[in-house]
Amino acid sequence: MEQTKYFIIDFDSTFTQVEALDVLAEISLKNNENQANAIQEIKDITDRGMEGGMSFRESLKKRVNILEAHQDHLPELVDRLSSLVSPSFKRNTEFINKYREQIFIVSNGFKDFIVPIAMHFGIKEEHVFANEFKYDETGKIVGFDETNILSENNGKPRQIESLKLKGEVFVLGDGFTDYEIKKAGLAHKFYAFTENVRREKILSEADHEAPSLDEFLFTQNLERAHSYPKNRIKALLLENIHEDAIMKLKSEGYQVETHPAGMTEDELAEAIKDVSVLGIRSKTIVTDKVLKNAKRLLSIGAFCIGTNQIDLKSALQKGVAVFNAPFSNTRSVVELALAQIIMLMRNLPDKMMQMHQGVWSKTANGSFEIRGKTLGIIGYGKIGSQLSVVAESVGMNVQYYDLEEKLALGNATPCPTLEHLLQTSDVVTLHVDGRPENEHMIGAREFEQMKDGVVFINLSRGHIVDIDALAANVTNGKIHGCSVDVFPEEPLSNKHPFSSPLMGLRNTILTPHIGGSTLEAQENIADFVPSKIIDYINTGSTSNSVNFPNISLPGLSQAHRFIHIHKNEPGVLANINNVLAQHGINIGGQYLKTNDTIGYVITDIDKNYKEEVIKDLKMVRGTIRFRVLY
Repeated sequence: MEQTKYFIIDFDSTFTQVEALDVLAEISLKNNENQANAIQEIKDITDRGMEGGMSFRESLKKRVNILEAHQDHLPELVDRLSSLVSPSFKRNTEFINKYREQIFIVSNGFKDFIVPIAMHFGIKEEHVFANEFKYDETGKIVGFDETNILSENNGKPRQIESLKLKGEVFVLGDGFTDYEIKKAGLAHKFYAFTENVRREKILSEADHEAPSLDEFLFTQNLERAHSYPKNRIKALLLENIHEDAIMKLKSEGYQVETHPAGMTEDELAEAIKDVSVLGIRSKTIVTDKVLKNAKRLLSIGAFCIGTNQIDLKSALQKGVAVFNAPFSNTRSVVELALAQIIMLMRNLPDKMMQMHQGVWSKTANGSFEIRGKTLGIIGYGKIGSQLSVVAESVGMNVQYYDLEEKLALGNATPCPTLEHLLQTSDVVTLHVDGRPENEHMIGAREFEQMKDGVVFINLSRGHIVDIDALAANVTNGKIHGCSVDVFPEEPLSNKHPFSSPLMGLRNTILTPHIGGSTLEAQENIADFVPSKIIDYINTGSTSNSVNFPNISLPGLSQAHRFIHIHKNEPGVLANINNVLAQHGINIGGQYLKTNDTIGYVITDIDKNYKEEVIKDLKMVRGTIRFRVLY
């Protein structure tokens, strides 16, 4: 017969995010000129007591004496603490309500402010054990009830012992006094709660770390708001991804590790083994070998536009959704392209270098206006089309070539062939994707087709252009000037050396893959990509995924969601529904979308079902990945 479980929960820095006496000090000492020093002293005393460096009663006396608090301060304290309840407790009220007979708040804090908050969350008043303030006739707090065993050293074990609980006792807290319950042999396990504060000394004594209440409930297989604790989702972000992305993922509860540079295939294959979310930019190559090692990977975020550095087919076959930022940095790239067109037409790279060398070369030779010149855009996508509008606004004639039929913006005109564009453009700029068949799209033959004195710009992908052929045509004067931001081989980090045959050539701008590297663009990307990943993990929505079938899904309410990724084979949906029917499960909502490789089925059902249905769904022929959301 299964034993009854009892849950002993600390209040300060566990049920709430803060130490209540620290907050009371902020209120009671508001007009005290030494407020900052007094509050810091209270915090220091609290930490020493929590870590076992000072006897508890001594710690409590010292703090109460510093407070100068009054009974009138308590309503404000309760209001502030109510807004500071730990997020994981706020979202798991179902657990609290279901087990209210077995939940106890045992705190070295004070009932005066704990009881109103605990009762609001459904915890019984008689299940709150804590100290009580003493007041003088004016209502000033002058001490505490020293006969209360929770005001004494080792008070929590004595309190638990007096309850005579018959069953398994689990303690959830952040301090040494919580550990003392387990140390005294009165608890089955002690969970060090680290959602709000992390005390290494306490962690070393704990049976388990609980970064949130979700983690505790998950290990106990109890009702919880999240099907899977967010703290178990590890995100690895490479290549100096913007701090906003790191904070967004951390605020969702993920563990986030960062690495300032790209990684080699072997390095990434090792690092990715326990990673659920991978974030990269353009330097890191995610190969099939890497993905084979990614046993827990759910999603990859490309914090850029391009995704050719990711083996999308392999990711799809393994049920890994890939997201990028197709719009976030287009303006930054367009502005750089226009600036470089002007600089190269005016021969500014050489003139600027001469000035730094002490050479005054005031001449109009080789300098031209861009007004009236023809700009040829290869690739009329998000960047190319926006550049078209901006270039036309400064007086350029715009033409473009694209494999797909695209609607011309403004007065831009499409070219029937690439050759036609090359032969008739004064400036040629590349804005195509990195698909393998685009390798060396521009080589010796294409340069020969261009006008003499052409300006050439590549802000797309390094392998699109034959760099040696470009260098030869700059050297022989065919090309008036060139700008290259992307290269066939790029350093993994800023600490690695760079080399190119274009180095040192006349009227040549070389930039370190910074087309989209503006603060505005990186902030936009840092918001967009994590949002898509979080939405996918939380709801299953694949909107804007570059490899998955795109489905926008509603949020979940009082239901569980089955996410089933499978090979696109006949009969899988029927088999899924047969399993559900065999278990007597009624479908509340179902969504299906496929591509050539996979099928993506999302089924919403009532949350009351047997665990066997999950095992059976995982056994459906063709299943790649299955997970449950709620």
